[in-house]
Amino acid sequence: MLAEILTRYAHFIFILIMTSTLIGEALLVKPLMTRAELKTMAKLDGLYGLSAVLLVAAGLTLWLGVGKPADYYTKNPVFHLKLTLAVVIGLISIYPTVFYIKKSRGKDLEAQIPVPSGIKKAIILQIALLALIPMLAILAARGIRW
Repeated sequence: MLAEILTRYAHFIFILIMTSTLIGEALLVKPLMTRAELKTMAKLDGLYGLSAVLLVAAGLTLWLGVGKPADYYTKNPVFHLKLTLAVVIGLISIYPTVFYIKKSRGKDLEAQIPVPSGIKKAIILQIALLALIPMLAILAARGIRW
């Protein structure tokens, strides 16, 4: 019981960290950024990535280790939609991550780097999709299917 409670708590905390870092990226990104700013964005995005990995680890533990039997979620299409959204968010996150890493390299930290508008759009799309996941989690946990 304690393992389940601690795992659920960790899962919740990692969702908050992911959401916070994405909102931070959305607020900080601008059309023209210095290399120093892009290094900061890369660090923030690294925290986002780390929290995503830990979130998945906690989620897998909840699904396959503690709590309800794995079949409870495995057979629920709402749960599958939740997992699909998580994968889609992960795939969308590749674009900003690669951009930050590539463009933050170099010695001139004050160099102005144009940021494609698609970066901000990708961040906003991740936030929107991430906002749907807790509702799907609640529905799946309650055994609701469609």
